[in-house]
Amino acid sequence: MKPWEVVLSLVHNAVGIMTPFLLAATGGLYTELAGMLNIALEGLMLVGAFFAVVFAGLTGSLALGVALGIASSMLAALLFGLVTLKLKANVFIAGLATNLLASGLTVVLAFQLFKNKGVVRFELGSLPVLSVPALQGIPLLGGLLLGHNLLVYVSWAIVLASVVVIYRTPFGLRLRGTGLNAPTVASLGLRPQAYQLAGILISGFTCGLAGAWMTLNLAAFVPNITSGRGWIALVAIYLGNKTPVGIVVASFVFGLSEAFSNYAQGALKVPADFILAFPYFITVLAMILYSMWRHYRARVR
Repeated sequence: MKPWEVVLSLVHNAVGIMTPFLLAATGGLYTELAGMLNIALEGLMLVGAFFAVVFAGLTGSLALGVALGIASSMLAALLFGLVTLKLKANVFIAGLATNLLASGLTVVLAFQLFKNKGVVRFELGSLPVLSVPALQGIPLLGGLLLGHNLLVYVSWAIVLASVVVIYRTPFGLRLRGTGLNAPTVASLGLRPQAYQLAGILISGFTCGLAGAWMTLNLAAFVPNITSGRGWIALVAIYLGNKTPVGIVVASFVFGLSEAFSNYAQGALKVPADFILAFPYFITVLAMILYSMWRHYRARVR
């Protein structure tokens, strides 16, 4: 392949690969704006991934699999929210417990239900791919933005909807107000905890969709299939300056690093361990650069 064809291929793949990062980070943004650090994104994605493929396999319907995977993730998010908001558990510990519970529970359920070491595989059809012949021939646009499965475009729609919800609706104003000054919101007769719980449930929705994307693309569940993507999504929120547009850019960078990692395994004579670690190396590097930039901005001010 020519160099420019390699670049286009990497960018096209990155647009698809960024989907779970984008979805999880968008949901996590709601909780962040409500004043809660949601480190349970990894666990919520894992729950959605497991139940999406199980229900899709048992019902024979991809749509039902996605819907029930989302419902399962939202149920786990509700449990996380009630423990932190009603029982006043430490949000960091509760989030970590959610991740550990999801990691162990999905493997145990897979073993009990399917009598294997945690791998669940079904013969499923592929997710619908958007293909518009009239637009396919457009230079760059057709090759980069078309030809992805339906959930990729759903993730873009969710980001656009989030821009409107967060910045153009009373709910978004109150959500951001809760994060900035919860007592002030309470003084207006509103319930800050209700907005925090809403943010957690929204993160459960988007994480369930992200998990469904991973397993239904593969038509299988593998233990810990999320592989740290929830943590990377959390990083994307901060690198994106806690804005939907910034999250898109950060998610694309992480998607591009993973796409390059996949390409490098077959094209470059580099140790496999380094190649597999490349996306996480980019994550750490991005956090270091972000910290340096914040420190520089603080000194300038």
